[in-house]
Amino acid sequence: MRIKWRKAKPKQVKPYFISNNNIKAERVFLIDENNERAGEFDTYDALQRAEDSDLDLVLVNPKTDPPVAKIVDLGQMKYEREKKAHKQKMQQKKVDVKAIRLSVRISSHDFDFRLKQAQKFLKQGNKLKLEINMRGREKQHPEQAKEVIRKFVDQVKETEGLEVIEEQALTKQGGRFTIILANKS
Repeated sequence: MRIKWRKAKPKQVKPYFISNNNIKAERVFLIDENNERAGEFDTYDALQRAEDSDLDLVLVNPKTDPPVAKIVDLGQMKYEREKKAHKQKMQQKKVDVKAIRLSVRISSHDFDFRLKQAQKFLKQGNKLKLEINMRGREKQHPEQAKEVIRKFVDQVKETEGLEVIEEQALTKQGGRFTIILANKS
């Protein structure tokens, strides 16, 4: 039986809140449940104030001297942080890089078809990577590959409704030319 080896997924680090009896500092600067500065207290006294109001004492900024602690509901605080992080994650726009492969000897129909695909990808907000792989005798004439790519890029730039920019200039690696385009608008 074959064993499938999979790369371990990185564990997500959740924010860890130092609260209540886990606070090691002797004195803390206290912010009460009404978000008002109460002043500097012994940790034990601040903990008593939090317990009297049925809330938790949470270190907000442990790096200052004395550390800043706040009287809050720890469960509510964790929930709001997770909700805020989830909202930020949902608002992020994921941009894919779509690849289109051309050749030096491409026919006009294939060229037009790939041009329409490129325009569609750019209108959707994706980036576009154009590639030309050169084989055999084609490697002796790299100017032809550059000419095909330049012609393709010029026609994409002429498309109405698109403001195309070259995000990465035309580069050659071995027998391959690549360029990355993006829609600025």
